[in-house]
Amino acid sequence: MAKGVWFSMAALALSATACSHHAVREDDQVQQMSEFRMSREDVVEVSVWKEPELSRTVPVRPDGKITLPLLGDVQAEGLKPQELEANVGKALASYVRDPRVTVIIHDVNGAKVFVTGMVGHPGVFPLRSSMNVLQALAMAGGLAEFADRGDIKVLHADGRRVAVAYDDLVDGKSKVSLGPGDTVVVP
Repeated sequence: MAKGVWFSMAALALSATACSHHAVREDDQVQQMSEFRMSREDVVEVSVWKEPELSRTVPVRPDGKITLPLLGDVQAEGLKPQELEANVGKALASYVRDPRVTVIIHDVNGAKVFVTGMVGHPGVFPLRSSMNVLQALAMAGGLAEFADRGDIKVLHADGRRVAVAYDDLVDGKSKVSLGPGDTVVVP
């Protein structure tokens, strides 16, 4: 009997631990989604309930704006979808009684990182959420055979420059996060 109780308690403890780790992962994903801000080239659908002629699916232009019927140009870049909903709703209030606006992100195209130099597939890669240098190198096909593993450069969009060694990235001694417009150079 004591063995049965002990086994049940152990199974319960393991399942609780597994659930707690899963909950943390879901919380991280929810936090990333709630922090999402629209960028240039993203495609958004702005839907006004019971007003199909005012609803549109549009790209965020290079100037950071979208164009909507009645409103003309509306700033979208840098806003959360909820913020754009509120802004469009306020702007439509003088034209439509109690406008109900929903913003749906169709394509996330704006945030990009660049990987160049001695990698398998240099190029431009989408920055879907938080990304570090090691992940960007993996997307680029890894280091080429004669790449300089000790002198990888990260050129941040804000002008900062960071040098990092590949082995430090792999060993966890160094973790360099990337943002929109950052470039990784592997000599």
